[in-house]
Amino acid sequence: MPSQEERDLFDFMPGAEEGEEVQRPEPDGGDPVLQEQVIEALKTVRDPEIPVNLVDLGLIYELLVNKDGTVYVEMTLTTPACPVAGALPGQVQEAIAAVPGVSDVRVKLVWSPPWTRERMSEEAKLELGLL
Repeated sequence: MPSQEERDLFDFMPGAEEGEEVQRPEPDGGDPVLQEQVIEALKTVRDPEIPVNLVDLGLIYELLVNKDGTVYVEMTLTTPACPVAGALPGQVQEAIAAVPGVSDVRVKLVWSPPWTRERMSEEAKLELGLL
């Protein structure tokens, strides 16, 4: 597996690592406290072109936080041509890994369904003047 500095967009896509897709763990009922901490960590990651965090932008499609500290994230980007496409999945992984109690972070980049403005929170739309 490449080091954190060597990882790029393709390391987070299905089939990237050793020909295998990022595995979604079986849910175990979760840890609500750890999940809140992970969400707060995710809210520190921002798209530099859009001054809104990835959660409020609606780029996080699925978040699974298990009791053993395994965290699985399915995320997308506003567009496959996003200039920071190679960096954002790694930033998500780093932000989550820094949360105490997290033991394993799995980030999967998906393109379906495509992202649209409708996925944004009301706060994000307000902040961007879209309401």
